[in-house]
Amino acid sequence: MLARIEAIRDRIRPSEARLGDYVLARPHEVITLSMAEMAARAGVSEPTVARFCTALGCSGFREFKIKLAQNLAGGVPFIHQDVNPGDTPADVAGKLFDRTIATLVQARNGTSPSAIERATDLLATARRIEFYGSGNSGIVAQDIQHKFFRLGIPTVAYNDPHVFNMSALTLGPGDVAVVISNSGRTRDILESARNVLSVGASVLALTRADSPLARLASACLFADAPEDADVYSPMASRITHLVLGDILTVAVALRKGEALQKRLELAKRAVRQRREAD
Repeated sequence: MLARIEAIRDRIRPSEARLGDYVLARPHEVITLSMAEMAARAGVSEPTVARFCTALGCSGFREFKIKLAQNLAGGVPFIHQDVNPGDTPADVAGKLFDRTIATLVQARNGTSPSAIERATDLLATARRIEFYGSGNSGIVAQDIQHKFFRLGIPTVAYNDPHVFNMSALTLGPGDVAVVISNSGRTRDILESARNVLSVGASVLALTRADSPLARLASACLFADAPEDADVYSPMASRITHLVLGDILTVAVALRKGEALQKRLELAKRAVRQRREAD
């Protein structure tokens, strides 16, 4: 929840952003307050609190407090630490480990079981699966496709916007495009998602909550990883997307059952044969 507040802060009204800053500064206090008390202490109106909760994907103030309390009970605090020019290598290691661990815990707490079921259903029954991503997300798309091609479903990964936008139009009903974007706002990615939907195929998005891509997608797994791309290339978001890809790969493999096990064993045997003996 704290990561999600960071993610949407620049896209909500100033009064809601002020409320978000209050929550980030005093999360343990917030879970003990009523809506009226929280509004008064943050200097906003109660309707502002209600809009803020809706922007975070909650049905109301009660659900917001429950999710916030669950996050705080996880035991891993949100890490407000970026790498600074004066940091030693040891500082860099500590900050990156802490940020990545915190991000993964937040992703775990924020991942909906029903969303995983929906995504697994789409992929397990797909006629064809294509993976799209630009830049850093393109590398993630290739990694996930490398796992999926062993499952007996025709798959391909594209990281060139011209190619994946054209390929999207060759899909049809029963096909799925897994569209990966940390921001969920890249124009080429959004165009590809619209192209996929226009031909009757489905879009499974790995992206930020409350993003244009999330709103377009047939199914979505959220990865709210706040990062300052001006300081370094996105890292925590990449790890989160890779883990979500692993979850989907294993879930689809289990759904396909024993028939797939023989195929995977043949693949493992082929790999073992290419290794030098001890």
